Amino acid sequence: MEEQVAESSTASITETAADSESQCLQRKIYFLVDNLRSYHAELPVTLQTRISYELLTELAHCVLNEGIFEIVKALLELQHATEKHLLQMRLQVENEYEIEVTEWCSKIKDPKELAHLLDLLKAKHVNKLKDADKKIIEVLDQKVNDQQSTLHMAGVPGFYATQNAKEIKIQMFLLDFILRLSRLKYKPNK
Repeated sequence: MEEQVAESSTASITETAADSESQCLQRKIYFLVDNLRSYHAELPVTLQTRISYELLTELAHCVLNEGIFEIVKALLELQHATEKHLLQMRLQVENEYEIEVTEWCSKIKDPKELAHLLDLLKAKHVNKLKDADKKIIEVLDQKVNDQQSTLHMAGVPGFYATQNAKEIKIQMFLLDFILRLSRLKYKPNK
């Protein structure tokens, strides 16, 4: 009889702990959804209609796994490093042009010949810059695709590979929402 009371008491404590944990988890989801809704309300109406409350709720459930925050932050760091590298690449093209102009200006004394040569250099530079810019756009497009695929594989709702500018803009806002949530501190006792 005492064993049955002890087992019953242990089972009751376990159920109470599970209920308490479930309630705490539910409160955290409400906290996340409330914040997501306030972020959502800040968007232009045209975008608000494209992001449903169902998507916001799915996003709140997804970020319960705080590893999602780490994935987003790592992708952001990688993007910043890539952008910095691409900027350096473009500045190098600019710098090479300036060096070439300076060298030719010091070598050629005839103003007409120099003007003609500088026109040719300028045309060459414009083409080189266009090529560099095309390469930068290709790298950035691939980076966006990689990020979309990574977030899709991680199970983040709203993310899939697309080149549609409107869908990408929505994904950018979802990323912003995730980053903003990552900075919040949830206090379970409130």
